[in-house]
Amino acid sequence: MIKKLWAFIFLAALLNPGIYAEVFRFRYTMDDQYRILSTVREEVYINGGFSHEAEIFNRIAVRVTKTADDSGYLEADFQTSERIGGMKGVYQWSEVYESKFWRNSLGRYAIEPQYFMPVVRDVPMFPERDIEPGESWIARGEEAHDFRSNFNIPVPFTFPITVNYEYRGKGDFEGKQYDVISIRYTVFHRPAVVPRNAALYPVRLSGYSDQLLYWDNQEGQPYAYQEEFEFVFQLSSGDQVEYRGSAEAKVIESIHMNKEDMLKSIQEELSKDNLKDTTVRSDERGITISLENIQFKPDSTEMLATEQVKLDAIAAVLKKYPDRDILITGHTALAGTEAGRQQLSEERARVVGDYLLLQGVRTKEHIVIQGKGAREPVADNRTEEGMKKNRRVEITILEN
Repeated sequence: MIKKLWAFIFLAALLNPGIYAEVFRFRYTMDDQYRILSTVREEVYINGGFSHEAEIFNRIAVRVTKTADDSGYLEADFQTSERIGGMKGVYQWSEVYESKFWRNSLGRYAIEPQYFMPVVRDVPMFPERDIEPGESWIARGEEAHDFRSNFNIPVPFTFPITVNYEYRGKGDFEGKQYDVISIRYTVFHRPAVVPRNAALYPVRLSGYSDQLLYWDNQEGQPYAYQEEFEFVFQLSSGDQVEYRGSAEAKVIESIHMNKEDMLKSIQEELSKDNLKDTTVRSDERGITISLENIQFKPDSTEMLATEQVKLDAIAAVLKKYPDRDILITGHTALAGTEAGRQQLSEERARVVGDYLLLQGVRTKEHIVIQGKGAREPVADNRTEEGMKKNRRVEITILEN
């Protein structure tokens, strides 16, 4: 009987393959919000020789602030951090981008030219018809790159891409079933105009991207993707820069932070431990714990034992909020050179971050550090007491 039933199902599929077709559409709900975590691992080659490797971690917070017809208006913050040359431990804060754009149900963007993010746009793009497993389609897309620091290009460097799609049917990812879509494109592009006064400028680029997208058709959005890529930039100087690597990303639920309750709870916890030179405040980024007058051995990044005791107490508090990322910011008093202050603030933030990492507070993907030198004083650097307050490390439990 079972064999006959399967035979009937198989025959029905042959006679009417459309019963397994899917309709893919982006869906938007007002005030919906989510996070995307992505990791890029790449090797960089210059003129055919290995230069360095980098690991780039991106935290993307997205919120739907408007809906109209079949489109949603998305406001997103892209926070990038990286580790260079096989470094271990926490990530170094790199850049923050803001972006606002419309995207319709098929995936088409309407975005102003000043935004550097997202890098890949109009991907995925869906046809208006039903799609059956094994079916392919082609659509145009675009990439946009921030080359301000690399090539002193003040606006996004964009180029078109022609994307080949194939729906592969259902597939498993982390124990759940998703619709699997193959996304591939190759690039060969020459800029129409190369500025005459540009000292260094990409004059030709080529490469490919090979992606596998896991689409959540119930939510109407991607859940995860995996990518292999290779891109070569030929520069106006005659040099050649090549990027080879892989990337992966997935969507994480974004839970609203009740700052008022969290602030009160953390203040009570730290008050019990009677920690000196430690304050807690709420700000636009989340909840920040400030360790003022943090004690290191002179002109070094080695913490005194008394500071480790403080961090142990703070680690216990941080473990109560495991779903929040942590930003650690180092600050210095106004002493020495600007470059020296910047380096020292970064190194001390890294020491605190690595210590919390060892305490199991978070995994390395959820702690990022940055140094501010003496650029954000909270007290007068002309007094010893003021310098003590400015010599601090701040630990922020992030909203997103």
